[in-house]
Amino acid sequence: MPIRMGQAMSLHVVVIGAGIVGAATAIELLRDGHRVTILEPDAPGGPQAASFGNGAWLSPASVVPMSMPGLWKKVPGYLFDPLGPLTIRWSALPRLAPWLLRFIAAGATVPKVEATARALAALLGDAPARHQALAAEAGLSDLIEQRGLLYAYPDRAAFEAEALAWRLRRDNGIGWRELDGPALRDFEPTLDPRYGFGVLVEAGAHCVDPGAYVAGLVRHAERLGAVRVVALATGFDMSHGRLKAVRSGQGDIACDRAVIAAGIHSKPLAALAGDRVSLASERGYHVVVSDPEVSPRTPVMPSDGKMANTPTIGGLRASGQVELAGIHAAPNWKRADVLLKHLLTTYPALPRVVPEARLSRWMGHRPSTPDGLPVIGPASGCTDVLHAFGHGHVGLASGPITGRLVADLIGGAAPSRPLIPYRPDRFR
Repeated sequence: MPIRMGQAMSLHVVVIGAGIVGAATAIELLRDGHRVTILEPDAPGGPQAASFGNGAWLSPASVVPMSMPGLWKKVPGYLFDPLGPLTIRWSALPRLAPWLLRFIAAGATVPKVEATARALAALLGDAPARHQALAAEAGLSDLIEQRGLLYAYPDRAAFEAEALAWRLRRDNGIGWRELDGPALRDFEPTLDPRYGFGVLVEAGAHCVDPGAYVAGLVRHAERLGAVRVVALATGFDMSHGRLKAVRSGQGDIACDRAVIAAGIHSKPLAALAGDRVSLASERGYHVVVSDPEVSPRTPVMPSDGKMANTPTIGGLRASGQVELAGIHAAPNWKRADVLLKHLLTTYPALPRVVPEARLSRWMGHRPSTPDGLPVIGPASGCTDVLHAFGHGHVGLASGPITGRLVADLIGGAAPSRPLIPYRPDRFR
């Protein structure tokens, strides 16, 4: 990999976290000629990681925030329906209340969600191309496929009922092809006939094995010279506003800069660096049917299920649900069964009862801010520490651009995107 010219000086950077953001950041830093240590206690791409179990979509169209006008009216329903697409556990409500109030406020008006969509579009617009380039460089091209992403509706009226969401996409440069009736059946014959209208975002792509992809990127970083330390980051040694070392379970690691890219575990580290970040786990679930009887042409999001149905190496994966319950609460596997029920009704060729031996279920933690935007930028208490976390539903897609933005900041180059929307101090 060529080293970028004009690098002011080579620094030793500790990247805390080996998820998609940490892996992409490490590769970009190595490209710039820096020395990199990746600090991660678990196997990269393993089932503990958000990237392992997500919907696997690399979608420029994912600019619509979770919080939209009128959301506050639905909060009581989220509390009383434990199996709805978004639910809040009563036991977690007192602790989550400040996050929830910010979450509702973030989508209270159309101008607010328009601003959020613009900020997300800046991270997602070229996501498929960035992943294709990164995968090719790492010898992982077979894991990224661009066949488009399909949104399926019962009819055009159901599509038009989501007019604001699609206007946000159109306003941010997202085009699509409409498939009405026979055209939808010709394009995706595996779908249940109740879907009579589709929207194909041809610029979208997906990853057929996100866990293996992230693990492969970390191996690529190691081939380029990164050192991986298997330990948990516990804090920082700072003096007079400058970073001296990252503290870990294996001792201190002397360094010039550090990047917090530890996903849901980033919040306490950010606090040690001077930033009280509003971060919660939007717990997501998936179910995978191995050896499926259907081979969908492209990933599909049915409007009635609001989950991502994605062909992967392991089988047909249905991913989705948002459960606000904290990091340590036990999984509610009934939520994965809801996904399975939707999957079986979306694809009639699947058996009505799938043997347990062909099913796998997963639950993981999306690191989510209430305004739906990641935290990217220097820490308030020490500019030698940089934040790169909180990507919520778009972590996999926006990993490569985040890595490039962080590397630019460390190298003293002007970032290619305005970073004000993602600033760490916005939660004060």
